[in-house]
Amino acid sequence: MSVITIASNDSLTNEEKKELIKKVSKVVAEAYKIPIQTVTTFIEEYPNDNIGVGEETLTEIISKQ
Repeated sequence: MSVITIASNDSLTNEEKKELIKKVSKVVAEAYKIPIQTVTTFIEEYPNDNIGVGEETLTEIISKQ
C-alpha cells in the first residue's frame, strides 16, 4: 500500500480535491506498478494564516496581489 500526503491551504473545492486524488492515485499506481485501489491519499488543509512563506503568512502575501 502506498500513502500520499498533500499539504495545502484550504482553497480547493470538493470537486477539485476529488480530481486531485484521482490524478495523483493514477500516477502513483502506474509508477509503482500497483493496483490503484492500494493507493491512499490524504489532503491536509491549513488556513492561510497558518502557512508561512519567508517572513510572511500566506494571507499577507495574497492581500498584496
